Amino acid sequence: ADASGRVDLVVDEKQFGGAPNGITFAPDYKRLYIVSRGMVFVFDVGTGPQVTNQRQLADFMVDGVRCGTDGIRTDVFGNIWASSNAGLNVGYSGATCWSPEGKLLGRIRLPEVCANVCFGGPKRNRLFMAAGQSLYAVYTNTQGAAPG
Repeated sequence: ADASGRVDLVVDEKQFGGAPNGITFAPDYKRLYIVSRGMVFVFDVGTGPQVTNQRQLADFMVDGVRCGTDGIRTDVFGNIWASSNAGLNVGYSGATCWSPEGKLLGRIRLPEVCANVCFGGPKRNRLFMAAGQSLYAVYTNTQGAAPG
């Protein structure tokens, strides 16, 4: 909202098929990432209340297995960390890390479906992963992007 309290519609869920879930910004706030239907869509952020250049970040396939996501966060380098729900495909649920260009950089395997991720700790270098029945945490070699 601006100083008068006015709120602008920036992107309508119909633009990417509805059911939006996770959301995060690039560290420089020039890209917006939104999860919809287990996929991540990227938008360029301009100076006004609009986003442009909608595109899909990646297909979220790992070794031919669909690793859909709900929760996403960015790190200080602009990489996107995503929860991974691979259903009954043992070894593919957990978390994945993607470059800003949509290349798979790595993954963390968990024994159950992961729904959300978040960086925390005093240095924002601990990745917390909320799974079906458990909470997992691992220290990373990066930091979560700082809040605005």
